[in-house]
Amino acid sequence: MTSYDYYQPESLGEAFRLKKDHPKTLYISGGTDLMVRIKKNELRPQALISLRSIPALSGIENGKRIRIGAMTSISDLIKNPWMHEKYPVLIQAAHAMGNVQIRNVATIGGNLCNSSPAADMAPPLLVLEAKVKLQSDKKSRELPLDNFFLGPGETLLSSGEILSDILLDPTQPNTRALFLKKGRTRMDLALASVAALIRTEGSQCLKARVAVGSVAPAPMRLTEVEALLEGEELSHELLDEARELAYRCVSPISDVRCSADYRRHLVGILVKRALKTLSEKEYE
Repeated sequence: MTSYDYYQPESLGEAFRLKKDHPKTLYISGGTDLMVRIKKNELRPQALISLRSIPALSGIENGKRIRIGAMTSISDLIKNPWMHEKYPVLIQAAHAMGNVQIRNVATIGGNLCNSSPAADMAPPLLVLEAKVKLQSDKKSRELPLDNFFLGPGETLLSSGEILSDILLDPTQPNTRALFLKKGRTRMDLALASVAALIRTEGSQCLKARVAVGSVAPAPMRLTEVEALLEGEELSHELLDEARELAYRCVSPISDVRCSADYRRHLVGILVKRALKTLSEKEYE
């Protein structure tokens, strides 16, 4: 691993100035993924600009929309009682991410910006239809998280931009969501993960959102499965159709951890399991 300079700005303006003066630097948040890539010589930055000391990038604010600062740690997300009440699916995913030491350092924004197919926080944020706010020294823009991921390690962030906020609209009544993950061990990366959200009236599904991880080049929504469910009664037969459709919609790879076909099988099983759990009246 080669040596590099390290900067720790205390404001966004200072971070942008450093990036402008040193264009070959990289922004770093928690560093749980970036430092691994640097140690493997996959990345050779001339310098790193830490975002940890910028207050504007941390914290959770409750307004017309919910703002989660990109530098909010996974542990701080878990400790927030309001998030437990309003967005339990995010807490489920946060608990599934690594161990306590990793969660104390890793940030929600860093998990998204790394754009790993296995990013644990991405599927629940996708079903919640989150938006991300991107800032540069000259402007800011918002876009749906659905459009943010381009592929492994690739996002719509330009070289001078920072992901500053994750934005969530309040959920509507009778809306429930669930995150499920299958790994080789509890702390392993997901072999496959699924987040599902439904809004119901009786047994009829008024709205459905289904997102998956580890089974495509980037986390993604299964819009065909969503269309199958919306407006229909959530019967056993429909859930079987959703399982088969989910199996066909994903395009995983085989690697040392498991085969592509096993990942497809897992997605189908997890999609049906999540939808069945959410559709049961006793689920809260």
